[in-house]
Amino acid sequence: MKPTKIEEPELIGGDVGSGVLILCDHASNAIPAEFGNLGLAEAELERHIAHDIGAAEVARTLARTLGAPAILSRFSRLLIDPNRGRDDPTLVMRIADGAIIPGNAAIDETGIEARLERFYRPYDDAITGAIEASLETDSVPAIISIHSFTPSLRGRARPWHCGLLFDADERIAKPLIAALSASGDLIVGANEPYDGALAGDTLDRHAGSRGLANVLVEIRQDLIASQEEAVNWGERLALALRPILAEPRVHRIELHASRIRAGRALSKDAGAVDQAASTEASFADLMPALEASVYRRLVAHLRERTDVQNIDLMNLAGFCRNCLSNWLKDAADAAGQPLSKEESRALVYGMPYEEWRVRYQKEATEVQKAAFAAGAAHRQ
Repeated sequence: MKPTKIEEPELIGGDVGSGVLILCDHASNAIPAEFGNLGLAEAELERHIAHDIGAAEVARTLARTLGAPAILSRFSRLLIDPNRGRDDPTLVMRIADGAIIPGNAAIDETGIEARLERFYRPYDDAITGAIEASLETDSVPAIISIHSFTPSLRGRARPWHCGLLFDADERIAKPLIAALSASGDLIVGANEPYDGALAGDTLDRHAGSRGLANVLVEIRQDLIASQEEAVNWGERLALALRPILAEPRVHRIELHASRIRAGRALSKDAGAVDQAASTEASFADLMPALEASVYRRLVAHLRERTDVQNIDLMNLAGFCRNCLSNWLKDAADAAGQPLSKEESRALVYGMPYEEWRVRYQKEATEVQKAAFAAGAAHRQ
């Protein structure tokens, strides 16, 4: 079946040999009619949970000003998030900033695979194709991804006008932070309001893993709410980026020791590998990523084993899914990242907690209740 317009990414033509590719993962809030807005009111689709407000026009302006190609998604992130890895638990959100997504609540692996095939892969394949086309011209492209963020989240103000997200490759991010900050009228965050090291996201898949210089630009939504404001920001970014993109090092393939996973930093220029520049990430440096991987595997296992009741976990191990969600909330609180009890539970259960209870929780037996009571002393 030929993809419809929503499934096809928006492709902006430009010089494939320009040495830059512009991306916009969350450009649209469009949802095909057969999904019934995923059960959401129209007003919810105008919020940031459905798309990155203003980001699309910034990306188009940046591409036009630099004469570079650009790829923008045409579907809402609520269907499936192209800026997530295929095994990321937030690939299809069941709850987003307090809003339960009814159309995603009961989605299974078959449903997710269908959305991967229909929406995610065409966008992903277009990026791969654009990079390959650039490399065929002997031009190593720098990847610039445009996003936007809310002025506040769960009652907490976000002071940055923009933030630049990056992993270990700072070739674009560091000089761009300096260039944007030099004007004196901007608060520019480094890895704010999010961390740029996200396993499996668009830049990790297409840039970091291939050694391409990259940066994700987050702009506060109230600054690009109108077309005029978005155009101004696109032009401002182009002005700041031009001298950075003129640097030869930005167009070399350099594999850096990612904060996400183990890696070797290799520098390749005109096909020659500079082994002297290689470095090894220490085991201690890798531990946070390894521990995070173990957590994701545990959560995935518990989501699959819905036959294992929380009371069984409590009786045998002294913890359950609710404990995990509480620990996740504690960690978020300690990091200054607001996360409600309902949201933390949805992240662990893969759906709203009350829905999980209705679908999978069984009435506890007298034996289970007795074992739970007997273990109360150990839970004090």
